[in-house]
Amino acid sequence: MTFAPLRQIGLAFAASLLVVSPASAQNQTFNAYLETVAEQARSEGVSQATINRVFSGLTPNNRVLELDREQATSRGNLNPATGFAWMRSYISRHNTQSRISGGHSTLRRIGSLASEVEREYGVPAEIVVAIWGHETAYGRVMGGFDLPRSLATLAWDGRRRDLFERELIDVLKMVDQGVPRSQLEGSWAGAFGNGQFLPSVYLRLAVDGDGDGDRDVWNSDADTVHSIANYFRDAGWRTGEPWAVRAFVPNSADRSGIENNVTAPVCPRVHARHSRWLTVREWRERGITPRGNISDDTMASLFEPDGPAYPAYLLTQNYRVILEYNCSNYYAMSVGLLADEISR
Repeated sequence: MTFAPLRQIGLAFAASLLVVSPASAQNQTFNAYLETVAEQARSEGVSQATINRVFSGLTPNNRVLELDREQATSRGNLNPATGFAWMRSYISRHNTQSRISGGHSTLRRIGSLASEVEREYGVPAEIVVAIWGHETAYGRVMGGFDLPRSLATLAWDGRRRDLFERELIDVLKMVDQGVPRSQLEGSWAGAFGNGQFLPSVYLRLAVDGDGDGDRDVWNSDADTVHSIANYFRDAGWRTGEPWAVRAFVPNSADRSGIENNVTAPVCPRVHARHSRWLTVREWRERGITPRGNISDDTMASLFEPDGPAYPAYLLTQNYRVILEYNCSNYYAMSVGLLADEISR
C-alpha cells in the first residue's frame, strides 16, 4: 500500500479498497488503482495527509458508472432535416419562464457586481448569469455526489481515464490548498459549485472576488461571477461583440461554397454543423440579413440548427467561447438565448 500503511488507516479502509465492481473496464482493483494515483499525486507535491484524508473510505460508485453509460448512448428526438435533435424543443425545455425570471432576479441581487465584472473582464453580466442559471439554477441544484468518489470511479473505469485521473489528482490539490473535504460535493461527473467547474478549472481560473482569502464558488456570489467571467476572458471573449444574431435567410440566398471543410481539433461534430466563416458584409452580399446589431466587419458563421426552414443565426467567435464551457450546440444556443432574455 503506497498512499499509507494499512495499519495506520484501519481495517475498514483496507476492506473498502478491495471492492471490485463488475462494471469496471479496468484490469486493476479499485485498491490498486488508487495506489497508482496516490503515487502520481505525491510526485506532484500533494501531501500524504491530504491523500489519506481524501481517499479514506472510498469505494466505487456504480450509480456514477450507470449515468456515464446513459450519457454516452443518449440521443434526443431527431429532426429528419438535419439528423440532430430538435433545437427548438431543447430550448423550450431549458429556457423556461422560471429560469428567465430567476436570471432577472439574480442580476438584480448581485447589483454592482454585474458592472464590476463587465469592467474587469469585458464579459456581459447576462452571459455570466445565464451560465449560472443553466448550470445550477442559480445555485439551487449543485449536485450531491462525493467528488473524489465520483472522479475515482470514472478514472478507474477507464472509458475516459486520462480526463478523470487528472481531475482526481487536482481535487487532491484543492484539499492541499485548504478546500475542506466536506465541501467536495457536486455532479456525478465531477463538476461543482455555482458554475460547475472541474477541479483543473478551479485551480487555474477560480477567483477570490470578495477578497476574503477563499475562492468559494459554492457560497459566494462575488467569487462565482468573477470566476465564470475569468473563464470566459481566458477562453477569448471579445468585448462588445454579440455571441450571435438571428439572420433572415431567403430561399434565393446564395449558399454556394459555404460548407465548412475544416475538421475542428476539438468537438468536430459540433463545429461541422456551422458554415465556413465570412464577414457579415459577405453574408449580406449573399442575401442573408442579420436581424441584430453587428458590425459588417465581424467574422461570422451561418448556423441553421433545425434545418433551412427554421430560424438561422450568424455565430461569432464569442459563440465558440460558450462552447469552451460545454461543447454542445444545444448548450451554447440555450445559454446565448437565455442571456438575451435576461438582458431585456
